[in-house]
Parts: sequence; C-alpha cells; structure tokens
Amino acid sequence: MLKLSQMKKGAILSYLSMFITIIIALLYTPIMIRLLGQSEYGLYALIGSVAAYFSILDLGLGNAIVRYTSRNRAIGDKEAESKLNGMFLILYSIIGLITIIAGIVFYNIIDTIFAAGLSTVELKKAKIMVIILTINFALSFPLAVFGSIMQAYERFVIVKTIEIVRALAIPIITLPILFLGYGSIAMVIIMSFVNISCLLFNVLYSFKHLKINFYFGKIDTSLLKEILGYSFFVFLGVIVDQIYWNTDQFILGAIAGTVPVAVYAIAMQFINIYKKFSTSISSLFLPRASIMVANHSSNTEMTKSMIKYGRIQYIIMAYILTGFILFGRVFVNHWAGSNYDNAYYITLIIMVPLMIPLIQNFGISVLYAKNMQKFRSVVLIFIAVLNIIITIPLVQSYGGIGAAVATAISLTIGNTIIMNIYYHNKIGINMLHFWRNILGMSLPVLLALCVGFGMKFILDFNDLLLMPFNILIYSLIYMSLMWYLGFNVYEKDLFSSTLARFRKLLLRK
Repeated sequence: MLKLSQMKKGAILSYLSMFITIIIALLYTPIMIRLLGQSEYGLYALIGSVAAYFSILDLGLGNAIVRYTSRNRAIGDKEAESKLNGMFLILYSIIGLITIIAGIVFYNIIDTIFAAGLSTVELKKAKIMVIILTINFALSFPLAVFGSIMQAYERFVIVKTIEIVRALAIPIITLPILFLGYGSIAMVIIMSFVNISCLLFNVLYSFKHLKINFYFGKIDTSLLKEILGYSFFVFLGVIVDQIYWNTDQFILGAIAGTVPVAVYAIAMQFINIYKKFSTSISSLFLPRASIMVANHSSNTEMTKSMIKYGRIQYIIMAYILTGFILFGRVFVNHWAGSNYDNAYYITLIIMVPLMIPLIQNFGISVLYAKNMQKFRSVVLIFIAVLNIIITIPLVQSYGGIGAAVATAISLTIGNTIIMNIYYHNKIGINMLHFWRNILGMSLPVLLALCVGFGMKFILDFNDLLLMPFNILIYSLIYMSLMWYLGFNVYEKDLFSSTLARFRKLLLRK
C-alpha cells in the first residue's frame, strides 16, 4: 500500500510540477524574451540546444540504475545493491571527466560551426556559456546517481518536490538579475547553481533516509557488460531524442542565425509543455513495468496496462491538441509578439504526430523492463540520421517551418509506424486492440473540435481577455462529450473520485 500511495502521490506531484512549469513558462518567458531581445534569446536557446548534447553522455545509465536497483530491491539483495551503487558512481565520475574533454573540444570549434550564423560578440558570449555548462554537467553526472537511486526506491514524492523547487527557483532568482541588465550568461550561471544545489540535496537525502551504501571493490565484469549492453540501446534512444528536439535549432543557428532559432525555441516551449502532460507520469511506469516483467505478467496483462494508461493520456493529449488548434495562434501572437507568428505553425506541425508516441509511453517502459529496447534504438537512430538529411535542405528553403516538417516526418515513420508493428509482433502487446480503444475515443474529440470551430462564429476568439472564458466553455464541451461518448467505467470513476477529493480538499481549507 505504501508503494501504491507513493505512486499516486508522485503522479499528483508530477502534474503539480507540470502545471507550475506551465505557469512559469506563461509568465516568465514573455518577460524574459522582451528583456533579452529576440537575438539574445535566440543565442540563449541555441546554446541550450548545444548543452542538451552534453546530456547524452549519460549513456543511458540513469535508466539502468532504476532498472537494476529496482530488481535488487525486489529480491532483497542489499550487498548487490551497494556494489551496483559503487560501480555506477565510478562510471559517472569517468563520464564527468569525459564531459570536460568534450567541452574543451567544442569550445575550440564554436567559431568554425557558427561563423556564418553568429556575430563576433555572440560567438564570445557562446564560448563563455559553454565553459559554464561544461562545469555544470561535469559535476552533475556523478551527483545524478543519487536521484536515480531515489527513483528506483519509488520516492516519487521527494523526487517530484525537488523538480518543483528547481522549476520555481530559476525564474525567481533570474528575473531580478535580468531587470538589472544582465543577459544570457547570467541566466546560465543561475541555472547551473540551482541544478547543482538540488543534486546535492539528493545526495544528503539518499544517505540520511535511504541508508544507501557504496562498495568500491572489484567490479563484477559480467554485470558491467550486461548493464552496458542494456544502457547502450537506451543511449541510442537518448541520441534520437536530442536529434529530434535540439538539432533543428542547431542547424537553424548555423545556417540562418539567432532570430529563426528564437522563433523555433518559442515553438519548442509549447512542445515541451505538451510532452510534459504525458511524460510527467511516464517516469512512474518503469518501476511498475519492471515489477510486472519480474512477476512474469502475461501479454494480456501488459496490453490491459498499455490501454489503461494510453486511454488516460489520450484524453489529456487530445484536449490539449484541439485546444491549441483553436486558441494557439491568438495566444502566441499576444504572448510572445507578432514576430513569433510562425511558432504556432511549427508547434502544430510537430504536435500532431507527436501525440501518438506520447500516449504509448508505457510500451517504452515495457521495452526497458524486458531489456528489449535494442530494436527501437536502432530504428530510431536511423530515422534520426534521415531527419538531419531532410532538415538541412528544408531549412535552407523554408526556415523553421521546414525543420518542423522534417521532424514530423521522422516521428511518423519511426515512433508511429515501425514501433507499433514491433509492439504488436515482438513484445506481444495487442496494438490492434489498443487502437480500437483510441479510435473509439476519437469521435467525441472530433465532435468537440467541430463545435470549437463553430464557437468562433459566436464568440470573439481574438480577444485575449475573453480567452479564459472561451477555453472554459470549450473544456466543458470537450469533457461532456468524452463523458457520454468516450469514457469507460474506470475513467468515469477516476474522474469522479478525483473531483471528489479536490472538492474535499477545498472544503477542508
């Protein structure tokens, strides 16, 4: 019951963290981009996309810590757990040293890569930010071991609380600095400081409350080989994610300069928020999927879980997608400025195909739990390379819109068509049954969207002050149609019980 309670609380805090992130983005980002200016914000976003490549040096080991520590907990082997902790800390310390080397190399080639897109002043600032981020990541890798251990122990409440603290601390500290006239370099310093502080808290918590131990004796080479084999294909998956979500900005910066990067970065703000609505609870799936695999759950049980979580995520993701279709363009133009108008179209082009993998996150957790992620990683790395090949000519011809189209094509081929076939034929999840469920729920979604377009003839969708009212009306229509035409018994009970608990919480206050 404790684990179940932790998972439920973790899910609640995940959504709380997500909503805080959204509120921060809505309030903080427009102030930030106006204080920085479009070019400076583009530079900050460009270096942020470069920094994301440092994260691939994780090599997928963070995921491996969760999987193997969860397995040792399931069998109660404390000695194996301490040996595992020691081995991972050594590996991550080595990765920290590799990060420093990678940072030095990149520092020395910045001029060559971005000579066509950045000015001399921008190149100097970029170099300073790379130095700061190299130090940040070099320290973060060994410290990140403790956060993964906490995840494996299913301490979701404290993990998500730290995420909330980190999300709040960065803008609270940054805004006064921006008003004083400091720019992107100061922002990177603050972000790094907050990040390291939160990781150090994880270290203290792990030693004090989890009573973890580290054994630094002889490394079990057979176990290391198994872990590296597992992590390698997780690592390939991480590379694919970086190519999907960061290479576009990298290519735009090299070819077109900082202004198109700024527009694309605004679109990525909305894409990241969209992803958070799904991935905020998907991190809770891996320990659960690992336990199901360890207990030899049948394919039928796996399919039921895939459908159960997929339906709930689809309800949320379809609501956001249709809402953005109806209200997104007006909001983007008011929120970021009319010079960011293309961000709406870039977001929409990516958002549509992205919804499918986002409602299938449980399937990815099953792959990791069964150590069968090899095929997905190999396929997606091939698709990622194809994405780069497509992106370059499309960016030259169509700028950010072209980059978005290339990403959408890659998402459709890799994450939708090929992976659904693999889930069905190799993993044993009945994807035909899954899609019958999803398609059955799509009727009320399409009806709600049609009603939303009809609302435009009655209500003023261009007035920002009326937007909350219009969104509320649309939300009531969407949920009413889902209740009568989409929800099953479990989803109605879940929705009703959630409302009841929320009402009880309000009355208690």
